[in-house]
Amino acid sequence: MSLRELIVLGTSSAVPTRHRNHNGYLLRWDGQGFLFDPGEGTQRQMIQAGVGSHDITWICVTHFHGDHCLGVPGIVQRIARDGVTHGVQAAYPATGETYWRRLRHASAFTDTSVIVERPVSGPAVTFGAGPVALTARPLSHPVESYGYRLDEPDGRRMVPSLLAGRGVRGPSVGELQRTGTVTAPDGTTVRLEECSEPRPGQSAAFIMDTRLCDNAFALAAGVDLLVIESTFLSAEATLAKEYGHLTAFDAGRVAAECGVRRLVLTHFSERYGLADEPSFLEEVRRSFDGEVVPARDLMRVPVPRRN
Repeated sequence: MSLRELIVLGTSSAVPTRHRNHNGYLLRWDGQGFLFDPGEGTQRQMIQAGVGSHDITWICVTHFHGDHCLGVPGIVQRIARDGVTHGVQAAYPATGETYWRRLRHASAFTDTSVIVERPVSGPAVTFGAGPVALTARPLSHPVESYGYRLDEPDGRRMVPSLLAGRGVRGPSVGELQRTGTVTAPDGTTVRLEECSEPRPGQSAAFIMDTRLCDNAFALAAGVDLLVIESTFLSAEATLAKEYGHLTAFDAGRVAAECGVRRLVLTHFSERYGLADEPSFLEEVRRSFDGEVVPARDLMRVPVPRRN
């Protein structure tokens, strides 16, 4: 069975707290592991969560503020130390190449050649990433920042009653799925479309530091899982806009207008404690009536299944 889940490694913003580490999010998807924004302490949080360097196939950095990237040196060196042999793709804003180089080679260690750098620039860039397409789009922040979106291709779901009606069973079902046609017991040709129905692919989006902007909505459109910053409550809306951040209400608005199925709030300012979670939920409910998860460190959040 495929595994699609978000492992939350850190949920604070600029300053970690007693209960919240710097950012860090590992999205596991059918054998791929997308590590988003490894902040300071991510390596230790991975140990706490029971995952390791061999689980990482992509490192995706939204921008080069410290809480989103200071864990890169530890992750890179751990990949090298553990002898990871598969390729690890690293996506990050091309304008931050100098910062990436500093982080990538922050100290003396035995380097690794498995990390393949994929700097992103322009209005949108899409990479093939195993079972999904990974798209990066620029957001609105004082430094260049990109959000990311994963899309599984649409497929087809076999319908047992239609298969039975055509006499297709056993190994013939697999052949039909692989080749698109199969010969039925009565000698007729059965096409895949006759025994199946469309199955929309699943999707997820990861939106960190940004003001409200068109690309935030483009990244979140129709996704099953949206992980999004909600740094402030609306009482600090002016501050949020000035520093290029979202409020909980803003995050709910994005989710509502985009038809998001499961909304994960994170990147909380250190001014808020765990006791403030009800205030974030109350604020989100002013704009979004779907499923909301206020993220906590080491939480696991499944990507919701399609019915």
